[in-house]
Amino acid sequence: MSIYRRVLEYYRSFAVGTLIGVVFSLASIGLNLLKPWPFKVIVDYILPGRLRDFHPPPIFRSTLHLTDGALAQSNQLTSTALIARLCLALVLIQLLWGLCNFASNYVFVKIGLQALLKLRTDLYSHLQRLSLKFHDTRRSSDSSFRVAYDSQAIQTIYNKGFTGIFGSVITLVGTFAIMVRLDWQLTLLSIAIIPLLIVTIYFFAKRIRQESTWIQEQESAVLAQAQEGLSSIRMVHAFGREEFEVSQFHQQARGSLEANLRLTLTNVKSALVISTLMVLGTAAMYYLGTLHVLAGTLSLGSLLVFSAYLLMLYQPLESLTYTAWAMEGGTAGARRCFEVLDRQDDVVDLPSSIAIERTDGAILFQGVCFGYDRGRDVLQDIGLEIAPNQIIALVGSTGAGKSTLLSLVPRFYDPTHGRVTLDGRDIRQITKKSLRAQIAIVLQDTLLFSTSVRENIAYGRAEATDEEIREAARQAQADQFISQLPHGYESLIGERGSHLSVGQRQRIGIARAFLKDAPILLLDEPTSALDPSTEAAIMETIKELMHDRTTLIATHRIATIHTVDQIVVLDRGRIVEQGRGPELIARGGVYAKLYTSGKFS
Repeated sequence: MSIYRRVLEYYRSFAVGTLIGVVFSLASIGLNLLKPWPFKVIVDYILPGRLRDFHPPPIFRSTLHLTDGALAQSNQLTSTALIARLCLALVLIQLLWGLCNFASNYVFVKIGLQALLKLRTDLYSHLQRLSLKFHDTRRSSDSSFRVAYDSQAIQTIYNKGFTGIFGSVITLVGTFAIMVRLDWQLTLLSIAIIPLLIVTIYFFAKRIRQESTWIQEQESAVLAQAQEGLSSIRMVHAFGREEFEVSQFHQQARGSLEANLRLTLTNVKSALVISTLMVLGTAAMYYLGTLHVLAGTLSLGSLLVFSAYLLMLYQPLESLTYTAWAMEGGTAGARRCFEVLDRQDDVVDLPSSIAIERTDGAILFQGVCFGYDRGRDVLQDIGLEIAPNQIIALVGSTGAGKSTLLSLVPRFYDPTHGRVTLDGRDIRQITKKSLRAQIAIVLQDTLLFSTSVRENIAYGRAEATDEEIREAARQAQADQFISQLPHGYESLIGERGSHLSVGQRQRIGIARAFLKDAPILLLDEPTSALDPSTEAAIMETIKELMHDRTTLIATHRIATIHTVDQIVVLDRGRIVEQGRGPELIARGGVYAKLYTSGKFS
C-alpha cells in the first residue's frame, strides 16, 4: 500500500468534516473567481460612457439590485451610483470569500491536527507494545523524534497535499473555463508552459525526497546527541569532557545544517525555474492580448480580467508545484512513521492465551536457548526448576546471562528454543498483561519518573490508596526520608530521581514492589551500586520483601546470597553449578573459587 493510501486511511473517520470543508472551499473558490468582474464593468462600460450597453450577468443581478436592461429603460441609476454599487459588491464578495476561506481552513487544519493526534498516539502505543528486542536496536531519541516530528508529515500531506491539490485543481478548472470564453487563443498560449512545469516537477521531486529524508535522519541524530550528552551531564563534568561533548554536538548539528542548506538550494533553484517559466507565459499573453485589443477583438476590460485570471491560473499551478515537493518531504516523515507501525511485535499474545488471576509461582526452564542476534546464543540449554516461594540466586561473571535469564520470566523476550512455564503452563499461553501482573521487579538502577514520590511508588498499582502507599514505604524503610522531603509524598523527585540519593531511589523501587504485592519477585543486581552500610540496610529490607514470594535474584555480591534456598552459577550462558551455598563450597568448583577469592563479594 502506498504512503498516500496509508495516510488517507487515517482520514476515513473524518470524512464528514472533510466534506464540510470541501463545501466551504468550493464557495470560496467561486467567490474568488468573481473578484475581477466589477472592475471589468467599470473599464468597459462606465469609463467609455457605454452604460446603456451594460446588461449585468445573472450573478450580479441580486448583488446590484438590477434587472436585465434596466439601464436602457431609465436613467434612475447614475454612473456614480453604479460605481458605488460595484465597489460595494467587490467588498461583499471579498467579505464572503474571507468567511468561507476562514471556515474551510479552520475545518481542514482541525482535521489535520486530529489525524496528527491519532497517528502520534498510535505510534507511541505501538512503541510501548513492541518487545525489548526492537528497542535494543534503536536509539530512544530516534523513536521520540518519529513520534514528535516525523508524525507531523500526516498533517502536511493532508493540509498542503490533498486539500491543497483539491483547491488548486478546482481553481484551475474554473479559471480555465472562464479564460476560454474570454479568448481561447490567449488561453492556449498561457497554458503552453504546463508541460515544462511538469518536467521541472519531475526533475526536482526525487532530489527533494532524498534530501528531506536525509534531513529527518540528521535531525534525529542531533536530538540523540543532545539527549545523550545532557542525560549524562554528571559524567561529563566528572571527566571534564564538556568541550568534547560540545564538539560532538557541533559535528552532528553541522550535518543537519548542511542537509538543510542542500534542500534550500534545491528549492531555490526550482523556484527560479518555475517563476521564469511563468513570467515567459505572462509576457507572451501580454504581447498577444495587446494585439487583440488593438485589433478590436478583445476589450481592455476583458484583457484586464484575463490578466487577473492568468494570475489565478498560475498561482494554483505554482501551488501544485510546491505541493508536489511538500508531499515528497512529507512522505519521508510518513514513511519513517509507518515503518514503525509496520514492525511486528515478536513477543505476542497467542490466540489461545488466557489471563490468570493469581499464580503459585512455580517456574520451570526447559531446554531454554536465547540470543539477541540470530546465530549467537546468550543462553544455552538452560534447565532450571523453581518451587513456589523458593529463593534462587543467579551468580556469575559479567555477561554470563543472569539478567537475560531474568528477562525471560516476564516475557520481555521469548526463548529461541525451549520453553518457560509457570505453574506447569507455557508462559506463551498466558497473556502478557496478566503474566506481568504476577511479577514485581527491582533493578540495579531503579527507574523513576519526574513526578511525585507517591506516583512513583504507585506506578504498578495506580488505584492504591494513600495509606497503602505509606505502608509500602514503611515496609521499604523509606517513609522516614520521604516525610522529610519539602512536600512529603507529593515532592517531585526530578528527572530519573535526580533529587534523591542512590539508596533512596532503591528504597522507592522496593516500596513499589511491596505495593504491587506480586507472588514472583525479580531482583537484578539490587545492591551493586550501594556502599556497604547502605547495602546491608537495603538487604534487610529485600529479605522482608522476598518472604513468601518466588524470588530470582541476580547478583555479583555472593556474600549477600550465600544462605538462600538455591544458588545457580552461570558461565557463558550455561548453568555450570547448582545447589545451596555450603554444598557448592564443599564441591570446590566455580562457586567455591569465587566465594573464597572474594572477587564477587
